[in-house]
Amino acid sequence: MQLTESQRQSLLKAQRNEITEYHIYTRIAASLPEGHNRSVLEQIAADELRHHNEWKKYTGQDVSPKWLFVWFYVLVARLFGFTFGVKLMEQGEEGAQVNYAEIAKFIPDAVNIHKDEEEHEEKLLEMLDEERLRYAGSVVLGLNDALVELTGALAGLTLALQDVKLIALSGLITGIAASLSMAASEYLSTRSEDTDKHPVRAAIYTGIAYIITVTLLILPYLLIEDYIVCLLISLTTAVLIIAIFNYYISVAKGENFRRRFAEMAGLSLGVAAFSFVIGYFIRLWLGVDI
Repeated sequence: MQLTESQRQSLLKAQRNEITEYHIYTRIAASLPEGHNRSVLEQIAADELRHHNEWKKYTGQDVSPKWLFVWFYVLVARLFGFTFGVKLMEQGEEGAQVNYAEIAKFIPDAVNIHKDEEEHEEKLLEMLDEERLRYAGSVVLGLNDALVELTGALAGLTLALQDVKLIALSGLITGIAASLSMAASEYLSTRSEDTDKHPVRAAIYTGIAYIITVTLLILPYLLIEDYIVCLLISLTTAVLIIAIFNYYISVAKGENFRRRFAEMAGLSLGVAAFSFVIGYFIRLWLGVDI
């Protein structure tokens, strides 16, 4: 088949995308233990190599993968989990996709090849089963409760006490006690449910998420003397935690980021604002002046 230079470049771009994804999936799969998840990723890698070879029949040329992308997504998968890594890669590739409709004008099978690839790959990715995502609900529970409860408590304490050391002390006591309480509640809740989650692991995920959140929110009060500045930093930190975690979940589980973020941020900041006002009136009512 005689190809124009433009057509040839389109095919080479498609071919390069396929060989790049082949290397990414192969390396991520190699980092996993033998089992279901590794088999799924190896199957996707084999499909990517087959698609690369199909395009090579038309170009008659070898291409090098985009190694920077390979190492970047492999590193992301190591740090944040293989499910997040491969799904983030798929999102990134969507923005740089080859125009298969144009290729189909001179290679009619191109659209069908692309359609089959997308459907097959999507089904395979849904088969992935990663522990950290199975316990995402427990992490959400710990994060959400810590953010809503502690931002509210810190806002109320900030205006009521107006002393960073006292606020930090009260916040730490409240946060540590609440984290143990939430972990225990999650253990009992998971134990009573018909689920494949282990109650102890669910409790640990909830408790750790809570403790990390408490630490980050209290930290400004241990480092800065101005209590209003501390409160603003804590609220900003809360919003960042919400944004980062919800972005992670939206990518890994294919959920809507904006809706999740708006709901969680609205709850936390709304409770904080209400508590700030309540703290002011309680201080006036009790006549406390520290």
